[in-house]
Amino acid sequence: MSKQYLTTHTIDDAHPTDIFAVAVTPTQLLSASGSSTIKIYSTASPDIPLVQSLSGAHPVGCHHITTSRSGTVAASAGFGGELKIWTIDPESEQWSLQAAIEDGNGAGEVWALALSADGRFLASTTIDGRINVWDISTPKAEKKVREYETKGSFGLCVDMSRDGKYTASGHENGAVYVFDNDTGRMMYSMPGLVKPVRTVAFSPAGSRLAAAGDSKIIALYDVQHGEQVANLTGHAAWVFSVDWSDTGEYLLSGSFNGKAKVWSVELRTCVATHSETEKALWSVKWLPKTAKSEAFATAGANRSISFYREATGG
Repeated sequence: MSKQYLTTHTIDDAHPTDIFAVAVTPTQLLSASGSSTIKIYSTASPDIPLVQSLSGAHPVGCHHITTSRSGTVAASAGFGGELKIWTIDPESEQWSLQAAIEDGNGAGEVWALALSADGRFLASTTIDGRINVWDISTPKAEKKVREYETKGSFGLCVDMSRDGKYTASGHENGAVYVFDNDTGRMMYSMPGLVKPVRTVAFSPAGSRLAAAGDSKIIALYDVQHGEQVANLTGHAAWVFSVDWSDTGEYLLSGSFNGKAKVWSVELRTCVATHSETEKALWSVKWLPKTAKSEAFATAGANRSISFYREATGG
């Protein structure tokens, strides 16, 4: 089985530096880089125009940005330690700053970010292994509801299940943890990766967790039982980003050598490989499915954002 994806659009020089993260809503793509400006593009138009720039959002650059599945809330973290919450006006579709979470933040105090589907809860990692969960529905967005302690290794990545029940984190020492947000307790310390884990992602139903990084494999875990159920092998370089399709049938991954791969979760195999660049892909994301064919975006060290769509009949 194989699938074919065609490059439909590329935004060259979207940022003046590496693009470290992209996030999507039903109609937009948000991108963040080593420059101070967050950019927002409309994916509702075929030419994907730039519709807003949040200038000076992060003075020394932004390393993570995430959106809620509802498309109404975004969060961004900068190299200076600042954590900002953004909300969108539904009529103008323009973003504005809702709050800046100050928690004695210094550089590295806030690293990776994830939002629950409804945008109410935000998870963040730190360089010393803590994982914080915030309730950002409060007016000042400063209500920390959970603080999880691990063994102190840099939390390189984090994700939250769509229902907000679970938080998962991946760490520099190769550890993968799953926490129950209802009880405030660690559920599992997952086995298997040893080397730094740079990306974790829950499946749409929250029953599976994908984790990947310097081991070059994508490990799949059963969230209910804490067991590793599969390894997806085929990347020849570090894996920086993974994302599940809306149906949970496919995984998208991006790696250090510029390769983007699409994997069949059921068949445990790669069904498509694409590359626009030999430079690192820091972030890959499926676009919300609005038509019959699937689409995704990639971004990274070549400072461009590329869009792919499944070839009809492919």
